Amino acid sequence: MMSSRRSQGCCCLSHFNKDNGRFLLLAALIAAYLAAGATVFSALERPSEVEAQHRWNRTLQNFSQIFNISMPELRDFLRSYEAAMAAGIRADAVRPRWDFTGAFYFVGTVVSTIGFGMTTPATVAGKVFLIIYGLFGCAGTILFFNLFLERIISLLAFIMKACHERQLRRSGLLPANFRRGSAISEVDSLAGWKPSVYHVMLILGIFAITLACCASAMYTAVEEWNYIDSLYYCFVTFSTIGFGDLVSSQNAVYQNQGLYRFGNFMFILMGVSCIYSLFNVISIVIKQVLNWLLKKFGCRCCSKCHKSSARLGRRNAITPGSRFHRHDISVETDGQYDSDTEGRRLSGEMISMKELTESNKVSLAILQKQLSEMANGYPRNVSMNSRQNGFSAGIGALAIMNNRLVETSDSR
Repeated sequence: MMSSRRSQGCCCLSHFNKDNGRFLLLAALIAAYLAAGATVFSALERPSEVEAQHRWNRTLQNFSQIFNISMPELRDFLRSYEAAMAAGIRADAVRPRWDFTGAFYFVGTVVSTIGFGMTTPATVAGKVFLIIYGLFGCAGTILFFNLFLERIISLLAFIMKACHERQLRRSGLLPANFRRGSAISEVDSLAGWKPSVYHVMLILGIFAITLACCASAMYTAVEEWNYIDSLYYCFVTFSTIGFGDLVSSQNAVYQNQGLYRFGNFMFILMGVSCIYSLFNVISIVIKQVLNWLLKKFGCRCCSKCHKSSARLGRRNAITPGSRFHRHDISVETDGQYDSDTEGRRLSGEMISMKELTESNKVSLAILQKQLSEMANGYPRNVSMNSRQNGFSAGIGALAIMNNRLVETSDSR
């Protein structure tokens, strides 16, 4: 009895601390990732920094000797120049920072969290307004990015469903007078169609690369940057890192200026939306890795818990693409069954049509609804255990992708 209680307590503690363990494991991996990145960048960039510092010191000394200016006076002049640079003043002609178009460009970098830093408010009123404006602007833009990702997933699910219906019509398994969405709503009709996270990641990755290459070609021609610098700028901008060392559309005059500024705006908008979605999809893959690591290092003291979880995971296991190879129609029911089918009912297993009709415990309305759902793509059952796969209870993009992809489905 005591050993049973001890094993139950250990497993309960393991389940209770799973989210904390995932968080701590991710924090440790990020710390290691930061240390590795710092090591690589230090090895790559530190020699160039030291060499540039030596060249600058020699330049200052030569300038001081040639023009008979003391070093303290020269450094004071350079500090004034740095202050002018921070205020947006450049030696070459640049566009005004705070006319309407310049201010619109600035607020775009604020709400998108890019923050190049080439334009910043200098007045107290401007800084206070930026705090309030950025609070609601950044929140609204993040919501827009999340809804953009949701539309991408819904579009892929719609395409999968449309292709399957077309295949059924060609094979004669779907009536010719069947109308899409006639039995249930369009949202419900897509419930069983969940694209794989890897397919979404592949599509977003291809789109992001294509977008960055096209934008880089435009920046190379208009801004006269080399192509590598243009690709570098696209990633820094689209990922909202925004270093500010390269910033587009800053010259006073461009050829076809209106067209270029519109194209620049559209490239940044689509690029930020696409890269944000790609980052969130990649986070699902990272979370899969974390769940796998936690499973490897998880509690193994309670064999009963592992056997029950293995049994539930084995039942009703649907792999990507299995709906296309299913020949026997089966439906899920919430009715009551006798002892020989009770285990399958509780586990959520799909029972055959013969067993369902023989039970005579399900109303005709439920049967018609289930058959209609089967005709619309064999939707997977939604488990009541919302914490089964480790992807539930998310917020933001994780909440949007929960149960919308194969890898985040509750039936896995």
